Amino acid sequence: MNGLWLVARREIVTRGRTKAFVIGLVASVVLVAAVAFLPRLFSGPDSYTVGLAGPQSQSLGPALTAAAKDVELTVKPLSDVGAAVSAISRDEVDAALVDGRRVYADGEVDRELGLLLEAANQATQTQKQLAEAGLDPAKVAAAMRVTPLEQVSIGADARYAGVRTGIASLMVMVLFFLLIYSCMYVAMGVVEEKGSRIVEILLTSVRPWQLLGGKIVGLGALALANMAVIIVAGLGAAAATGLAADLPPGMTGIVVSALFWFILGYAFFAAMAAALGSLVSRQEDANSVLSPMTMLMMVAYLVAYFAAVQPNSPVARILSLVPPFSSMVMPVRMAGGEVLAWEIAVAAVLMLLATAGTLLLGARIYSRAVLRTGARVKLSDAMR
Repeated sequence: MNGLWLVARREIVTRGRTKAFVIGLVASVVLVAAVAFLPRLFSGPDSYTVGLAGPQSQSLGPALTAAAKDVELTVKPLSDVGAAVSAISRDEVDAALVDGRRVYADGEVDRELGLLLEAANQATQTQKQLAEAGLDPAKVAAAMRVTPLEQVSIGADARYAGVRTGIASLMVMVLFFLLIYSCMYVAMGVVEEKGSRIVEILLTSVRPWQLLGGKIVGLGALALANMAVIIVAGLGAAAATGLAADLPPGMTGIVVSALFWFILGYAFFAAMAAALGSLVSRQEDANSVLSPMTMLMMVAYLVAYFAAVQPNSPVARILSLVPPFSSMVMPVRMAGGEVLAWEIAVAAVLMLLATAGTLLLGARIYSRAVLRTGARVKLSDAMR
C-alpha cells in the first residue's frame, strides 16, 4: 500500500500545482457564486421611493404602505406633475402617482412596484365606492374576511419544489463536469506516461495496480476537494444573498449524498478511463478510444437532467437504480424530492458492486496493455 499512497501523493502535488487545476477551481467557484447571486440581481430593488402628486394620490399613502408588507417603501409628497417629472429625472423617486390616475416612471415601472400601486389603488377605490353606496367599508371587509382553506399534502412538502428543482439542476451540471474533467485527467495521464515510456521506469518500483490505484486516488482527492470548495462557495453565496433562508430542510443530507455518489461515480468512470487510455500510446488517439465512456457519461447526464425536473417519473426511478446511471441520477432525485430508503439502499449496493467490478476489470486491462507501446491495443486482446 505504500506504493499506492506514494503515487497518489505524487499526483496530488503534481496536478494540484498546475495552472489548469487552479484556474478550473477558481472558475468553478466564480460560476457557482454567480449562479447564487443572479436571482438577487434580477429580482429588483429591495426598497422603493414613490412620489404622490395631488390630493387623490396622497390619499393612497396609507393603503400603499399597508400593501408593502415585505418591501421597504418610502412615500414622498409632490406638488404637481411637473414636480413628479423632475423628481423622476433626478432619480429621487422610482415612480410617481399623479392625481390618483397616472403612474409616471423613467421607462417601464418595476413589476413588483406596479403590483403594489395597483393593490393600493384598488383598495382605496373600493372603500370610496362602498362609502358612496351607503355601505360601511369595515363591515363589508369583515363579511368578506373568511378563513383560508388548509392545504394538506400526502406526499413531499411542495413549498420547496422550485428550490429543490434548482438545486438538482445545478447538481447535475456540477457532477457531470467534475466527473468528465477528472476522468479525462486520469486517461490523459495514463496515455502520457505510456507514450513517454515513463511507466516502464515506474513499474520497476511499484506494481501495476498500485500505479493505477494511486493515480485514481490522487486525482480523485483533487476532484473531491474541488467539489467541496464548490459546495462551500455555493452555500456561502446563498447565505450572503439571503437565499439560505429559502433552502429546503435536510441540506446536510443532500450535500453528504452528493459527495458519496460522486466518489462512486468517479471510481467507476476513472477505472474505465484508465483502462481505455492504456490501449493507446498517443494523445491524438485518446479521444477515439474514450468515446464509449464519454457517450455513457453523456447519457447519464441527460437522464439526470430529466430527473431534476421529473424526479418521480418511471424513467428516473428505474435508471436511478441501474449503475452507472445511479451515480448521477440518484443524488439528483434525492435533491429534487423524496426517495424511498430501499431505493437508496439498492442503488448504493448495486453501484458499489459495479464499481468494484470495473476497478478489477480496469486493473486487469491496464496491467496487460500499459507496457505495449506502438499500435493501438485491441480491447479483446487486453482482456484475453
